[in-house]
Amino acid sequence: MASHHAEDVRVTSRSERRPPRRAVAASARTRQPTEVRRRLIVEAAVPLIAERGTAAVGVREVAAAAGVSVGTVTYHFESVQEVLSEAMVLHIERYYAALSEAAAKATSGPEGLRLLIDALFTDDTDRHWRMWFDYWNAGERDQTFARGQAERYERWHEEIRALVERGRVEGEFHCEDPADFALRFSALADGLALRRLRQVPALTVADARRHLRRFVDAELRGTAA
Repeated sequence: MASHHAEDVRVTSRSERRPPRRAVAASARTRQPTEVRRRLIVEAAVPLIAERGTAAVGVREVAAAAGVSVGTVTYHFESVQEVLSEAMVLHIERYYAALSEAAAKATSGPEGLRLLIDALFTDDTDRHWRMWFDYWNAGERDQTFARGQAERYERWHEEIRALVERGRVEGEFHCEDPADFALRFSALADGLALRRLRQVPALTVADARRHLRRFVDAELRGTAA
C-alpha cells in the first residue's frame, strides 16, 4: 500500500510539472496549411480595400473580416501593408483575367473591344478603379508595386493590340500602329475612370462607355458616330 502511495505521489508530481495542455490543441492538429490561411486573410482584405481604400484599413479590420485574431494576421504577414499589397494584386489579376476571358470569347475584333468597354465601366467597377488607383499610388513608394503595375499595363496593352490586329485582318479596323492605339485607349480609360470616381464634373457609366466607343470609331473606323 505504501509503495502504491509513493508511486501515486511520483505520478502526481510529474503531472504537476508538465505544462498545461492548451485548449486549442485539437484544432491545431487540423489547422489549415500556412498558404491556405494566408490566402483566406488576403481574400478578406479585398472588399475592405475596395470600400475604404488602403489608408483606412488596419490590421484589426483585416483580422475581424477574416474571422481570426490579430496575432494570426501578424504571424502570417510581416505587416498589414503586406496583406494589403497581396490583396490588391489578387483583385487586379482577377479583374483583368475576367476581361481577357470575355474578349477571348468574342467572335470578332470589334466585338472584343466592345466587350472590354462594357466591362470596364459598370455600376460595380468603381470599386475596382478605387483599388487600381491605390495600387498606382503605391508604385511611387514601392518598386515591387511599380514593377507589377508596369507588367500589368504591358499585358493589358497587348490584349488591346491583339484585338485591333484581329479587327484589321477581318477588314473591320484600319490602324497603322495598333500598339500606339492600345496605349492611348488605356490612357483614356484611366482618365475616364478617375473622373468617374471624382464625379467633378459628373460622369455616368453610359457616358464613359460612349466616350470610349467614339474613340474606337474615330481611330479605327474613321467615324465618330
